Parts: sequence; structure tokens; C-alpha cells
Amino acid sequence: MEFYQCVFQTMRMVIVISVVMVQWFGIIASLKWIWKNWFIIVVTWNVIASLGWIWKSRFSCMVETPEPISEDNQELVDVDASASLPSSSAESSAPRWKHDVFLSFRGVDTRKGIVFELYDRLQNRRKIKTFMDDQDLQVGDVISPTLLLAIKESRFAIIVLSPNYASSTWCLEELRNICECMKEDNNRILPLFYNVDPSDVRNQKMSFGDAFTKHEKSGKHISGKVQQWRDALEKVANFSGWHIQNYKTERELVDAIEESVCNKLRPTEHEFIMSFGGFEAFEATKQAIVKVVNALKKDEATTIGVYGMGGVGKTTMVKYVGAQAQKCRLFNQVIMAVVSQNPDLMKIQETFAELLGLKLEEKTDIGRASKLKEKILKGTGILIILDDIWKSIDFSSIGIPSHNELQRCNSKVLLTTRKLSVCHSMDCHANIHLNILSEEDSWSLFVKEARKYPLDKSSTFYDVARKVAGECAGLPVALIAVARGLRDKCLDGWKEAARRLQASQPPNPEDEGDVFKCIKLSYDYLKSDDSKSCFSLCCLFPEDYDIPIEYLLMYRIGKGMFQDSNMLEARDTTYSVVKDLKDSSLLLDGRDDGCVRMHDVIRDMAILMMSLSEEGQRFLVKIGCELKNWPKIDAHKGYSAISLMKNKICKLPEELVCPNLQILLLQHNASLNEIPKSFFQSQNELRVLDLSYTRISLLPQSISFLTNLQALYLDYCRNIIDISVIGKLHKLEILSMRECALEELSREIGQLTNLRMLDVSAVRIRTIPSKVISKLHKLEELYMECGFLDWGSKVDGEGEETNIGFDELAGLLYLSILTVCISNANGIPKSVEVEPNWVYFDISICSGHNGERVIKKLRSGCNCRSLSLYRTDTTIGTFPDWFVNAVVKNTERLRYRKCRGLSNILVEYDRGRFHGLKVLSVIGRCTNLKELMNAITCVPYMPVLENLEELYLGDLYHLRQLCVGELPPGSLCRLKLLKDLSQIKQI
Repeated sequence: MEFYQCVFQTMRMVIVISVVMVQWFGIIASLKWIWKNWFIIVVTWNVIASLGWIWKSRFSCMVETPEPISEDNQELVDVDASASLPSSSAESSAPRWKHDVFLSFRGVDTRKGIVFELYDRLQNRRKIKTFMDDQDLQVGDVISPTLLLAIKESRFAIIVLSPNYASSTWCLEELRNICECMKEDNNRILPLFYNVDPSDVRNQKMSFGDAFTKHEKSGKHISGKVQQWRDALEKVANFSGWHIQNYKTERELVDAIEESVCNKLRPTEHEFIMSFGGFEAFEATKQAIVKVVNALKKDEATTIGVYGMGGVGKTTMVKYVGAQAQKCRLFNQVIMAVVSQNPDLMKIQETFAELLGLKLEEKTDIGRASKLKEKILKGTGILIILDDIWKSIDFSSIGIPSHNELQRCNSKVLLTTRKLSVCHSMDCHANIHLNILSEEDSWSLFVKEARKYPLDKSSTFYDVARKVAGECAGLPVALIAVARGLRDKCLDGWKEAARRLQASQPPNPEDEGDVFKCIKLSYDYLKSDDSKSCFSLCCLFPEDYDIPIEYLLMYRIGKGMFQDSNMLEARDTTYSVVKDLKDSSLLLDGRDDGCVRMHDVIRDMAILMMSLSEEGQRFLVKIGCELKNWPKIDAHKGYSAISLMKNKICKLPEELVCPNLQILLLQHNASLNEIPKSFFQSQNELRVLDLSYTRISLLPQSISFLTNLQALYLDYCRNIIDISVIGKLHKLEILSMRECALEELSREIGQLTNLRMLDVSAVRIRTIPSKVISKLHKLEELYMECGFLDWGSKVDGEGEETNIGFDELAGLLYLSILTVCISNANGIPKSVEVEPNWVYFDISICSGHNGERVIKKLRSGCNCRSLSLYRTDTTIGTFPDWFVNAVVKNTERLRYRKCRGLSNILVEYDRGRFHGLKVLSVIGRCTNLKELMNAITCVPYMPVLENLEELYLGDLYHLRQLCVGELPPGSLCRLKLLKDLSQIKQI
């Protein structure tokens, strides 16, 4: 018994003793005794109350509560118009049931009979977690915290309504709490009418009527309590349940209850498969799902393996099984991570931690594994999915508990692999083979994806289509890719495809050769060389990697494409090409917006194709292979692209001998701290060089030999101290230096007169020399999210201007995208020679030293028109006319943070001409904002905020009203969302 419950029981005992004293000695004698011993009674009562308070404090401390938002934390709150508010963590997305069934019963009637039998069947035989209170004597009508918590943590409640059930106020109070906790889903309450008539229970007759008469006459219960019990009993009596008269024997009744509860908790395989719309469950898939579900139900099996050929649909199937397992309450929570050919332990751990709502701050793999394991063991009913395992991996190195530990917390591991031998090496308790599709299922899928209707036997396409489908060997990934690639082909094109598939000789027929020839055909049938080039770039990134489409754009520009197009046109073209590749099933949607992924099988085939290419597009890809030394490269193979990212390379060769090389990707080699002086000296065609996330401090002078280099990436090179040599790279068009260690922007950047995109976003930059960026006459995109605050400042207040002035940006004629942070509105010139024509912009005015803390939170992306005012007295009325015309009136997202000067949104609207404003957020202590909109002091004659779709408010402690007065008809007519952000820490 919990200590808190003991306190309550003691208090009840005092009450009972008092009642007994009155009955035995009379009221007068009892009062005399109490008067003589009042001091002892008071002391005892205070001790009991204190102990209860201590226990309650201890109990409440065990419950996690959200940390209140401090003023500093609130500074980081941001709203992105396109982003929805963060949902609750995965841990809270599904109920965390501790008990499957809660038994409510009257002990004297049923404990040694049907209740005991039910508990034994469910708990011991079926392993269904069943809560049964073991207290035979309950005094009073106060439910203990332990019992109340058990009700809240139970998925279902079986109410055993026996003749004396209502005579117990404890049972009635228990029933009332059950009805309250389960009011959202009444199907969770299951009544059992045991030796009582349901109508007697419903209408409170017979023993139930007698019991309520006694409760009402006793005068012991507060007003309304008895009526609450009556209502709860009437409600439950109207639910469908079990009645003992409908069964021949009590055993038959228990059998029926047992079977019904099992079906509710664990749906049949048929229900499991059929309950998901849109999932293509072919016969082979259905058979595998049934086997997986059966294995998941077995208590002794904690590790289940699914194996099959690459591209057969293992990942899709286990994702579906996981989703349905959680939906059908087979598991409370499902977490999934991709292992891949070269496992990234930290990435796997961070994926699981995020899904579990856990923050891993430990620096070592062992420390993170320990924290993750502790979190999993604290939960119950977790399905852990490890996708795409290539070789045996130690569960403990990730943080997954052992077999016995998983059993204790009712959790399991489901893994996928291409090889049965991996299942054996991982000690799987069940191994399920996902087979290829049957001939008819293959044909069905092919017809669906080809959309060449009709494809029946009368169609001229039928015979040749059958041949093409047959060559795909029953693999969904191949069937879909080929079918989509042939959608717009004529009959001759289909015949040619069939001929090429039949004649194709894959390089390694024993290792998914059929997939190779199918992907190769889909690649060959792409509509343009543009699509082929974009597709081939994707295989240079790691497996299961979210590839930013912006990277594909910049790499393509770096290769020399889009010479006759501006950056906006190039971006549109790239996004269109990516869409075509996704429509062809050669690329997948990324997990994040603006990203794409490659199916691991298609990536493998793409790398193989590029490694064998004889068309000057041969690739060498060795990513995440733990390489410490530069690999041996045969210069005669004429590689055009080399990707060695995510390795541990610490030393480069003295010279890079690869004359045809155009792309070199070395990012995420954290051990690389030096580039040999002569590394770039040999003749080559290098156009794209990525050294991001390395520890280099200097660029070698030999980089000046890269006369064709058009894209250079130095993002997150936190040790770099000098980049002046890049001034010699006169063909450079893309230069990205996000979060570099530089405190001063090199003047030599002004020599890069062909530069089209410059990203110098870094909080460390304090000096940006004047007349440097203004020399970049061809600049189209500029990103300057930096801690730089002093626009147009002078040395000691005297002499020549040393820092860039904002007018330099306005003077860049081709600039179409601008992201910048300004310390205050005074940095904006009163006039400019020519008003800029910025198509997209993200401009933040952040006063004070805290500006650099929020710049990362304010960026909305390259395709936005956003203006943010942070901790400033600035209002729209203080901006010069040219800025209002170029920025304010085109703004779609307007954000205020702790703006002391803000007093009325309608005034801002009137001055800024915000007719296109779609998103408005006002957050923080805007001290002068008493009414958000005051239509009396600022009388609008036309509709206002007529295009506003989203309005976010938060921590406006001085705000009293949203609107005073009446707005004209048509105002706020498109508003879809009004959100209070006061309790949200991070967006």
C-alpha cells in the first residue's frame, strides 16, 4: 500500500472511531472526552496532514512540468508562415497505457469467483496486463491516488456489476472516475452483469435501489455526490456488455470475455492488413505481414527480422506494420531509424531520441547509448524498427535493451535486411522472407503505374507490355520506374524498351542485375540531359540523405549550366527537373521541405552506372567508409566527380592528379586540417569544390590554378583564418561561407566580379569593408545573416567609412534575393539613386547586442518576402519611402518582437500598405500595445488585412483587447488561423 493511501486510511479510521464512540458512549460523553484530549487530537491530526503534504509534494515532483519561458528564451521564439506549429513529441502522440484492463468489482461478491478467474485468464494466460485492486476492505468514498492513476493508465475497464456493487461507496466512486477518465471513448468501458438484471441496474431497482436509499439517508455524502453515482451507473448500464444469463456456464462466459478482450487489444491479421487505405498489399506482402504480426504477438520473440531483395518493398512494409501496430494498440509507440551500409551511430541514436522526446547531451557513444536505453526501459510497449541493416550490429552500442529487458518492458525490435545471414547473426527469433511479386501482381502494379489504358488483351500494347513487365523480375522498385518511364512512349518505344531489357547484360547479374538494367533503362529514357545530370548528382550524397534541392541547383550552376539564365530561372528549372524525376520514381520526397531522397537500391544502381560510364561522366563515390587515407585513384579512368564526404581523411596527396575532374566533395571530414601547397597544381577541370565541415585554416596558393572553378563551399570551416587567395578565382559564381571563423570579410572578395551568389552568414563577422560587395555587379543572391551591427561606421568616429553601408546593397542592379540583419533603422539610407527590385527578401532589424542571437531564427528561406522588427522602437512610419516601396508594401510575413514603439496595427497597416500581407506575428512585451487594432483612433475606410491568413500572438501582457471599434466589411476575410504562442518555447 502506498504511503499516501496509508494516510487516508488512518484518517478514515479516526472518523470510524469517532462514530463508534458516539454510538457507544453517546454524544455528550464523547464530546467531554474530546474536550479533555483536544491537544493530543490536534497534534495527531497535524502530523497526519504534514505527512500527507510531504508525500504529495514528493509525488508531484515526479511529474515533469514544462519549464516556464524566461525573457531570454522568449527572444528565440519565431514563427514561419509556411511551417505549422510544432506538434507534441512522439512520446505523447499515443496514450502510454500501463494496464490493458482495469477490473472494477465488489470483493465480497466476486473476488474468489469470476473475478479471480478473469484475472488469471487475462494476466497469466494471455499476458494482458490487468489491474485488480487487492484491498478487501475499503472505508469511505475517497479513491486513493494509486487507484486513480491506475484508472487513467488503463486502456479498458471491465465493470463487474454484482448484487452488492452499489452498496460500496468505494465501488461507486471508482465507477464515477472510470466514466470521467474514459468519457472520450465509451467503447473502453465494458460492463458485466453478474447475477443482476441490466434493467435493475439501469433504473436502480432491487438491491441497487436499496443501496442508494441508504446512501441518501446516511447524510454522510456531499450534495450531488449520490446523483453523480446514479448517473454513472445508469450510463454504464446502457452500454453493451456481457450478461451471465446469456451463457450456459460461468466458464463459457469467461471464455467469451477473454476472446472479446483479446480481439479488442490485438486485431486479427485480416483487420490489420485491410485497415490501411492506399497501401498496396499484394499477396506476397500480405503473407509477410501476417507472419510479422504473429511474431510480434509472441512474448518470447523480441527480435524479428524481415529479409528480401533490394527494391522488393521491405521498408514500405515495415513502415506500414509500425503505423498499424500503433493505431491498433499493439504497441504504444513506434520508433524507426535507418542503419544503411555504413552505420552512423550518432545519427541513429539522435533519431530514436527525437522520436522518444529525449535530448541527448552526452558526447560519447556509450553515454548516449546508456541514456537512450534508460528511456526505453522506462516506457512500455515500444516497437523499435531498424531499417536496412547490412551487417551485424550490437544493439547495446545504440542503446537498445537486451532480450530479457525488452520482454520486461513489453517492447520489441523489427529489422530489415537483404540477407538472411544477417538475421541469423542478429539472433532474430523469427525470420520472415518478403518475396518478389507474383506474375499477376507484377502485371497489376505495372498497368497501374504505366497508365496506358487499356492494356487488356485487345490492346496493341498488350504483348510488348507483358514482356517489359516480365523483365522487371517482380521487383516493385523496378516495375514502377520502368512503367513511369514508358508512360508517354509510342508502340515503337515500348518495343525498343523490351528489346533493350532482354539484350541487357548487367555487370553483376547475381547481385540485383535485373534491377540494374531496369534503372538503366529508366535513366536512358529520361526526357533531357538536364534530368540525367540532376539524377547523377544525387548519388554523390550519402545513403538515405535528405538532399537539399538548393545544393543541386548550386552544383549545377557550378558545373557551368544556366549561363544564359538568371538564378531565379535556374531555380525554377531545377525544381521542375526534380519534379519530373520524382514522377519517374527515380527520386523520393525528402523528410524536410525543399529536399529529396534516393531509394537506396536506385542509388546503388546509379553509382554503378556512373562508375562504368564511358561518356565522360564516371563517378567515384566512397561515403562514410571510415576512410583515413586518400583512396587510390586511377587517373586513366577519367573520373568527372569524386565524393568522399563523411569520412575520417586526415591527409591529402601532394597533388590531385585527375585531369577530367569537375566535382570534388570532401565535406564532413572533420580530421582534415591542412591542404598540401601543391594539391591543386596539376591540370584539371575542377568546377565544384566543397570543403565544408573540415578543420582547414588556410587555402593553399595552388587553388589559383583552378581557373575553371565556379562553386566553392567553405561552410562551417571554423578554423579558417585567411581566404584572400580566392580573389584569383575570377570565374567563381558561387561562394558560400556560412558560419566560418572569419571576423572580417576579405577585401579580395571584391575581385570576384562574376559572382552570382554570396553567403557570408556568420555570427563572428564584425567588419565588412565598404566598396567590396558593391563591386560584385553580377550578384543575384546575397545572404548576410551575421553579428555585424555597425552599418556605415567609421574608425573612432573619424576618417573614411570602413564598414559597408546599406546603400551598397540597394545599388546592386541584378540582386533579386536578399537576406540581411540590420542593427537599427538608422542604417537604412534616407534615399537611394535607384530603387531596388528585390523579388524575395528576408530583412531583420534587430536592435542591441542580442540581435546576433536571433538571426538564425529569423531566416524563412529563399522564396519569401519577410520583414522582422526585433527589440526596437522602429515602426513602419520611420522607414524612408524607397524602403516602403521596395520592401514593406511587398511584405507577406511581418513579425514584431518586443517592439516598444508598436501601439496599433492599423497605423502600421496604413503606413505600410500591407495589402499582400499573409502572416502577422506579434510576440513579447510590446509595452504600448493595449489594443491590437484600434479602429477609433485610426479610422479605416477600406477593408484592412484583407489577405491575412495567419495571426500569431504571444506574451502580450499589456494587451487588453484585440479590436476597438468596427472594421470595414471585408477585413480579415481570409484569416484561417489565430494562434496563442505564449506557452511555446521554440518554433
